Amino acid sequence: MRRRLLAALLLLPAAFAAKTPLTHETMWLMKRAGAPAVSPDGKWVVFPVVEPAYDAKDEISDLWIVPADGAAAPRRLTFSKSAESGVAWSPDSRRIAFTARRDGDEAPQVYVLDIAGGGEAVRVTSISGGAGSPQWRPDGKALLFSSSVYPGAMDDEANRRIAAERKARKYNARVYEGFPIRYWDHWLDERQAHLFVQPLELGAKARDLLAGTKLASERGFGGVLGDSGEELRGAWAPDGQSVVFAATTNRHVSAYAFSNTRLFTVPSAGGEPRALTTGEDSYSRPVFSPDGKALYALHNRKSDFVYSLTRIARFGWPGAAERTLVSDSLDRSVNSFSVTPDGAAIFLLAEEAGHEKLYQLPAAGGPARLAYDLSLGVYTNLAIARDVPVLVANWESAVNPSEVVRIDLDSRRHRALSSFNAERAAAIDWQPPRHFWFTSKSGRKIHNMIVLPPGFDESKKYPLFVLIHGGANAMWRDQFFLRWNYHLLGAPGYVLLLTNYTGSTGFGEKFAQQIQGDPLAGPGEELNQAADEAIRRFPFIDAARQAAGGASYGGHLANWLEATTTRYKCLISHAGLINLESQWGTSDTIYSREITNGGPVWEQGPLWREQNPIRRAKNFRTPMMLTVGEHDFRVPLNQTLENWSVLQRLQVPSRLIVFPDANHWITKAEDSRYFYQEVHAWLKRWL
Repeated sequence: MRRRLLAALLLLPAAFAAKTPLTHETMWLMKRAGAPAVSPDGKWVVFPVVEPAYDAKDEISDLWIVPADGAAAPRRLTFSKSAESGVAWSPDSRRIAFTARRDGDEAPQVYVLDIAGGGEAVRVTSISGGAGSPQWRPDGKALLFSSSVYPGAMDDEANRRIAAERKARKYNARVYEGFPIRYWDHWLDERQAHLFVQPLELGAKARDLLAGTKLASERGFGGVLGDSGEELRGAWAPDGQSVVFAATTNRHVSAYAFSNTRLFTVPSAGGEPRALTTGEDSYSRPVFSPDGKALYALHNRKSDFVYSLTRIARFGWPGAAERTLVSDSLDRSVNSFSVTPDGAAIFLLAEEAGHEKLYQLPAAGGPARLAYDLSLGVYTNLAIARDVPVLVANWESAVNPSEVVRIDLDSRRHRALSSFNAERAAAIDWQPPRHFWFTSKSGRKIHNMIVLPPGFDESKKYPLFVLIHGGANAMWRDQFFLRWNYHLLGAPGYVLLLTNYTGSTGFGEKFAQQIQGDPLAGPGEELNQAADEAIRRFPFIDAARQAAGGASYGGHLANWLEATTTRYKCLISHAGLINLESQWGTSDTIYSREITNGGPVWEQGPLWREQNPIRRAKNFRTPMMLTVGEHDFRVPLNQTLENWSVLQRLQVPSRLIVFPDANHWITKAEDSRYFYQEVHAWLKRWL
């Protein structure tokens, strides 16, 4: 009997086993499910999955496929060494197009894989500048894609020749006559993003739609600059005879004015592009409704503020007449959206107080409403099938790494289509963040989350780590992060405080804009008030042991706290500015900083002096750890070196860590592991 009982105990499910704290290895090696692409008939979903490794050469990234009804588990679709991206389904739901750099490719190319018939993926482009963002023509007989082209190159042979000439030069120099010159972590060069059409007939050559056009020759021409680089994404018109795309013609003014992007249309057989929008508002990511009667795009209004909401604009088609801002009733930025097959409604995702939620509104415009409330996690990358109302997205939370889900509007919930990380997540000792609000001394309602350490005991006392988000127009979210993972930071036994200070998104346009003219002092005071409120509410927080830190704008604010308070036992600043003036002159973006601070730096308005941490350096007392990536052009290395020099000059205990291979973010596995080790060691030393 005792033997049978022992055997039964050994077979108890893992859910009853002792849970363990999150480690870097567990966090880093979680599989990463990417954006889903649903077939037009709504039967299949394809998505990328990264299987990480500490050695980059051992990392696996492939496409997976799963039935949209969840009738079977996902299965691997590709088995190549290179990663695939930009999945697009053919109109008949039989094939997918994607980009990859496979054996023999000098640059990424477009491949087509027959899902229905099987077989290997076939390369359909061979373009010297590489190919990205493929889109099927409505008849399924051609693909639209983007590529990089040297100015003046009329075809790919000319582009190859110019590239070879540049490579053969005996000197090595970068030459500029206008702004911008750098972006995030790389120097910009003379190449432009162009749109190409690739017929799928055997032996057909790709055609550059912008070669030789007046538009492409304009000094400020370019695609939309995003976090991942320059994007020139087109959308086929319903009849397949033209293409709509978003581009800028005034990027060269960005040193002294806001540039904008407009919508253009170009015949698919070639010709001069024609502007569909005018004025100073910006448009991006054009898409057509399934019935072809409307063109939609993301819209940002020109204003005197650096930040404005991202809305959805609708144009009647053909002609792109009668613009309507259909999401104007929603005081939130739209992150992704999709139109229902009948063209009657739009579903969209927008941030809301630590979450990203699903909203619904009439396609022609009208009141927006929550499809249903979401109390845990965030949705991202929403997609709807073209022919049937099948909604898919990614869903994740701070205790649930990203998976692919199908959203069921009737039951007001989602159903997991993948569960790559469910077993690992269930074995970790972690809890969802707790939310709370308080009213600041300036009268603003401030949203916060606290994250509890493993083995949490309400009767014990824990040090407080105030973690500060970047942006500033961003938001702490109930989400699983790699770079500043809440539960890994708190694993040694810290309570984390995550405050969405003034300037954060997800609380309306005015709240996000109110940081303009008060970039550091107001948010810094709110962080201190939030810490006071957390200590008052939660007896398990030890008020005598507080630390603070953050990255990017969070690093800026950590440096401001260094200059203005001694309440924290130690501080951590990653990629943080210490000097508003030298940051203005060396960052890859400058005009927005001028607007934020009330005028050009040489006019020396009050903010340049009063909210500049380095001008308060005599107050620096708190031990501080500084980290930075050597290839960071957004908050360049000079900012951290200036801070280091001040701390050393004043003999403030400090530690400097420079990551030679990092940019604005620490992305390499071993660098990341070392970073967390250093953060934990610094906190332990002072707390």
